Amino acid sequence: QEQLVESGGGLVQAGGSLRLSCSTSGFTFSNYAMGWFRQAPGKERQAVASIAWTGVPEYYGDSGRLTISRDNDRNTLYLQMNRMEPGDTAVYYCARANRRFGGPSPKVVDYNYWGQGTQVTVSQ
Repeated sequence: QEQLVESGGGLVQAGGSLRLSCSTSGFTFSNYAMGWFRQAPGKERQAVASIAWTGVPEYYGDSGRLTISRDNDRNTLYLQMNRMEPGDTAVYYCARANRRFGGPSPKVVDYNYWGQGTQVTVSQ
Protein backbone atom coordinates (compact mmCIF):
# COMPACT_ATOMS: atom_id res chain seq x y z
CA GLN A 1 0.00 0.00 0.00
CA GLU A 2 1.44 3.28 -1.14
CA GLN A 3 1.97 5.81 1.63
CA LEU A 4 3.37 9.32 1.70
CA VAL A 5 3.87 11.16 4.97
CA GLU A 6 4.98 14.79 5.10
CA SER A 7 6.77 16.37 8.03
CA GLY A 8 8.76 19.47 8.84
CA GLY A 9 6.07 22.10 8.63
CA GLY A 10 5.45 24.68 11.30
CA LEU A 11 5.56 28.36 12.15
CA VAL A 12 8.49 30.40 10.89
CA GLN A 13 9.23 34.10 10.73
CA ALA A 14 9.58 35.87 7.42
CA GLY A 15 13.12 35.45 6.16
CA GLY A 16 13.53 32.09 7.86
CA SER A 17 13.91 28.59 6.43
CA LEU A 18 12.18 25.24 6.62
CA ARG A 19 12.94 21.83 5.22
CA LEU A 20 9.97 19.62 4.46
CA SER A 21 10.34 15.86 4.23
CA CYS A 22 8.11 13.27 2.59
CA SER A 23 8.70 9.71 3.71
CA THR A 24 7.30 7.09 1.36
CA SER A 25 6.60 3.38 1.40
CA GLY A 26 4.75 0.73 -0.54
CA PHE A 27 6.30 1.41 -3.94
CA THR A 28 9.69 1.65 -5.63
CA PHE A 29 10.44 5.29 -4.88
CA SER A 30 13.36 5.58 -7.29
CA ASN A 31 11.12 4.75 -10.26
CA TYR A 32 8.77 7.71 -9.92
CA ALA A 33 8.78 11.44 -10.39
CA MET A 34 7.66 13.24 -7.26
CA GLY A 35 6.19 16.65 -6.62
CA TRP A 36 5.54 19.25 -3.95
CA PHE A 37 2.30 21.21 -4.07
CA ARG A 38 0.73 23.77 -1.78
CA GLN A 39 -2.79 24.95 -1.12
CA ALA A 40 -3.67 28.16 0.66
CA PRO A 41 -7.18 28.76 2.08
CA GLY A 42 -9.65 29.50 -0.68
CA LYS A 43 -7.14 28.79 -3.43
CA GLU A 44 -6.46 25.91 -5.77
CA ARG A 45 -3.68 23.44 -5.17
CA GLN A 46 -0.62 24.55 -7.10
CA ALA A 47 2.72 23.01 -7.92
CA VAL A 48 5.80 24.27 -6.12
CA ALA A 49 8.47 21.96 -7.51
CA SER A 50 8.83 18.49 -8.95
CA ILE A 51 11.67 16.09 -9.61
CA ALA A 52 12.03 13.38 -12.20
CA TRP A 53 12.93 9.82 -11.32
CA THR A 54 16.37 10.71 -12.69
CA GLY A 55 16.72 13.56 -10.20
CA VAL A 56 16.14 16.40 -12.65
CA PRO A 57 14.19 19.16 -10.86
CA GLU A 58 11.67 21.70 -12.07
CA TYR A 59 10.50 24.75 -10.17
CA TYR A 60 7.31 26.73 -10.55
CA GLY A 61 7.23 30.32 -9.41
CA ASP A 62 9.94 31.81 -7.22
CA SER A 63 12.51 29.05 -7.74
CA GLY A 64 15.47 30.91 -6.32
CA ARG A 65 14.34 30.22 -2.78
CA LEU A 66 13.57 26.52 -3.21
CA THR A 67 15.49 23.29 -3.57
CA ILE A 68 13.76 19.98 -4.21
CA SER A 69 15.78 16.82 -3.72
CA ARG A 70 15.34 13.12 -3.25
CA ASP A 71 17.17 10.39 -1.37
CA ASN A 72 16.39 7.11 -3.09
CA ASP A 73 18.16 5.11 -0.38
CA ARG A 74 15.83 6.58 2.25
CA ASN A 75 12.73 6.70 -0.03
CA THR A 76 12.35 10.32 0.97
CA LEU A 77 11.60 13.56 -0.85
CA TYR A 78 12.70 16.95 0.47
CA LEU A 79 11.86 20.60 -0.09
CA GLN A 80 14.21 23.23 1.28
CA MET A 81 12.61 26.66 1.50
CA ASN A 82 14.70 29.75 2.26
CA ARG A 83 13.95 33.45 2.72
CA MET A 84 10.37 32.57 3.38
CA GLU A 85 7.55 35.04 2.92
CA PRO A 86 4.02 35.29 4.35
CA GLY A 87 2.75 34.36 0.88
CA ASP A 88 4.30 30.92 1.38
CA THR A 89 1.71 30.14 4.04
CA ALA A 90 -0.22 27.06 2.95
CA VAL A 91 -0.66 23.35 3.46
CA TYR A 92 2.15 21.58 1.61
CA TYR A 93 1.60 18.20 0.00
CA CYS A 94 3.94 15.71 -1.59
CA ALA A 95 2.71 13.53 -4.41
CA ARG A 96 3.81 10.57 -6.52
CA ALA A 97 3.51 10.56 -10.28
CA ASN A 98 0.96 8.25 -11.82
CA ARG A 99 3.42 6.45 -14.08
CA ARG A 100 6.93 5.12 -13.72
CA PHE A 101 10.04 6.69 -15.24
CA GLY A 102 8.35 9.98 -16.00
CA GLY A 103 9.62 13.52 -16.01
CA PRO A 104 8.71 16.33 -13.63
CA SER A 105 5.29 17.89 -14.00
CA PRO A 106 3.30 20.76 -12.42
CA LYS A 107 -0.07 19.16 -13.20
CA VAL A 108 -2.17 17.76 -10.37
CA VAL A 109 -3.65 15.19 -12.75
CA ASP A 110 -0.21 13.67 -13.30
CA TYR A 111 -0.08 12.49 -9.67
CA ASN A 112 -2.20 9.77 -8.13
CA TYR A 113 -0.90 9.38 -4.58
CA TRP A 114 -0.79 12.20 -2.06
CA GLY A 115 0.29 12.75 1.47
CA GLN A 116 -1.96 14.22 4.13
CA GLY A 117 -0.21 17.58 4.04
CA THR A 118 1.83 19.63 6.49
CA GLN A 119 0.93 23.17 7.53
CA VAL A 120 3.47 25.92 6.90
CA THR A 121 2.79 29.34 8.39
CA VAL A 122 5.07 32.31 7.82
CA SER A 123 4.60 35.28 10.12
CA GLN A 124 5.58 38.88 9.41
